[in-house]
Amino acid sequence: MKAELNHLGIIMDGNGRWAARRGLPRSLGHKAGIAAAKRIVESAHRRGIAYLTLYAFSADNWSRDRREVDAIFRLVDGYLTDELRTLAAHGVRVQVIGRRDRLPDRTRRVIERAEKVTQAGEAMLLRLAIDYSSRDALVAAAAALVRMQPPESVIDRELFFERLNGAINSSRVPDIDLVIRTSGEQRLSDFCLWECAYAELFFTPVLWPDFDDVALAEALAAFGNRQRRFGSAAATGQAIGVAS
Repeated sequence: MKAELNHLGIIMDGNGRWAARRGLPRSLGHKAGIAAAKRIVESAHRRGIAYLTLYAFSADNWSRDRREVDAIFRLVDGYLTDELRTLAAHGVRVQVIGRRDRLPDRTRRVIERAEKVTQAGEAMLLRLAIDYSSRDALVAAAAALVRMQPPESVIDRELFFERLNGAINSSRVPDIDLVIRTSGEQRLSDFCLWECAYAELFFTPVLWPDFDDVALAEALAAFGNRQRRFGSAAATGQAIGVAS
C-alpha cells in the first residue's frame, strides 16, 4: 500500500521579484501572492492533504520597509476576513504559528476570530507561519524546559516537541513530508527546522504569484517518485503516493 503525503509545507517566495519584472510596486506582488495562496489552499484541500503550513512572514521580515510590512499585514487581514466563511464551510481549520506580541492589534483580532470560527474544522489544518522563526521557537522551547518543575524530569523528544508547539501557538502536528520553495532559492530560511528533519525538498524557479495547481502537481509527482528511508539502509515501503 502506498503512503500518502500528510503534511505539506510551502515557503512562498518571489512576490517582490514578480512585481519588479512587471514594473509594479512590491505591494502588488504581495497581493498576487495572496491570490496564489488562496488557489493552493483550495487545491490542497481538494487533494485531501491534511496539513498545510504556509510561510507567510518570517521574524526577519520586520527589517523590510515599513510600508511593505503594513501592506503585507493588510493583505493577511483581508484574506482571513474574506475567506473565513468559505474555509469554515469546507472544514478547514486555521491556525497561526509564531509570535503574536509584535503583530498589529487588528491582525491579532482577525487571527483570533479566524481560529475561533474554524476551530471545528477537520478536513484540513491550515497553518500560517506569521512572525515566525524556527530558531527562536527552539530557543523558547529550551528555555521553557529549563523552567520546568520538577527539574529531575526526563527531557526527551516528545517533551521537547510539546514545549516547541507551545512556543509557536501550535497544536501537535505530524512532521512535514514535503517542503516546496518557489522562486529558485534553495534554502529553508528558518522554516520549521524541527518538523522538517526528514522532509523531502522541492525547489522550483516559478515565482510564488505564478504558482498554481499545475506547478503543485509537478511537485507532488516528484515527491511520489522518491524513496523515503528515514535513516534506514533501505527505502520504507513503495514509492510515496499523492492524491491527484
